[in-house]
Amino acid sequence: MKVMIVGGGGREHAITWAVAKSPKVDKIYAAPGNAGIAEYAECVDISVMDAEKLLSFAKEKEVDFVIVAPDDPLAAGVADVFLDAGIRTFGPRKNAAIIEASKAFSKDLMKKYNIPSAAYETFDDADAALAYLETAPMPIVLKADGLALGKGVLICNTLEEAKAGVKEIMQDKKFGSAGNRMVVEEFMTGREVSVLCYSDGKTIKPMTSAQDHKRAGDNDTGLNTGGMGTFSPSPFYTDEIADFCMKNIYQPTIDAMKAEGREFKGVLFCGLMLTPNGPKVLEYNARFGDPEAQVVIPRMKNDIIDVMEACVDGTLDQIDLQFEDNAAVCVMLASDGYPVAYEKGFPISGLDSFKDKDGYFAFHSGTKLKDGQVVTNGGRVIGITALGADLLTARANAYAATEWVNFDNKYMRHDIGKAIDEQ
Repeated sequence: MKVMIVGGGGREHAITWAVAKSPKVDKIYAAPGNAGIAEYAECVDISVMDAEKLLSFAKEKEVDFVIVAPDDPLAAGVADVFLDAGIRTFGPRKNAAIIEASKAFSKDLMKKYNIPSAAYETFDDADAALAYLETAPMPIVLKADGLALGKGVLICNTLEEAKAGVKEIMQDKKFGSAGNRMVVEEFMTGREVSVLCYSDGKTIKPMTSAQDHKRAGDNDTGLNTGGMGTFSPSPFYTDEIADFCMKNIYQPTIDAMKAEGREFKGVLFCGLMLTPNGPKVLEYNARFGDPEAQVVIPRMKNDIIDVMEACVDGTLDQIDLQFEDNAAVCVMLASDGYPVAYEKGFPISGLDSFKDKDGYFAFHSGTKLKDGQVVTNGGRVIGITALGADLLTARANAYAATEWVNFDNKYMRHDIGKAIDEQ
């Protein structure tokens, strides 16, 4: 079959790598793709948001199956355009992707269906939010309602910080229209865990667990980013917690979406906080996480196309989803200055070191080909992922592999997976 992957980051590189392994697939297109994806796919320079051009290209090339991977096109209804044209497409429709596109919607859904989460209030007016904060307990969490590339969340320790946060989100519009509405949420404590789940609208199958590191600097300092590294599985996500989440979070969420007339087909990402009072939902995403995909997908035993087709066709209950009994760690090589300001266009060396090395991956996030040379083209440049028999081995392997790749302005955290030592 011919497969088209919409997206051009590290998540899409991991998906493309897995799709290329499927014996069902004989041709892959990627829009727009990147220098790493180009190893497996024919990349076409079409924006992920240009639904008409994407559909026209898919029809011209007689594409059989489309994977819409990033959040923005899902929220904008790009999957709908393909589905309405009769092309089998993996990714939720717009009316289901709202579970990520609107924090207010997801919080209201959890409240209505008794899915455990933090207490919250929603505000459309900055003055009302400021008045509420005067009597709210600190610390507190402020969330821009809409999509903000994983950066629209502020943890405020004092009233002064919270007031500044309201100004940043709602008045200065740091996150654009995403800040027209804001959710104010109680601050939860505990271990964070990410669990990605496949869903066909009625059946949900959780993948192996992962944990992301959002802050730019070591020891969780600095600004929030799209993710500086991740590891899988989480040693804190026990079988008992998994059972609780299946009964109280994962299946109830899919059932709630169906009851609301928003059948969810695709990947439901559940960001969890393992609080002293049990697991609670921090956030939902409507797609594979990035960089969580880079540690979860390489551990999956199944043919990814088999699983995705089952999600589209409503036959996920017939899939025996399995993962290797190993571990994976991903360390993000970024451009110094990310996420604020950074230079691009630096040549990248050492990528050939990953060829013919089992268990080591260089998933491109922000790269492009320029005159035959792979150069940096983003804040997060390459996710270095390594497998190992256990988390400590995988972490050692990943950090060793970060030394194989070099470019000017190379920056990374040195403590990805540090929590492993504390288990």
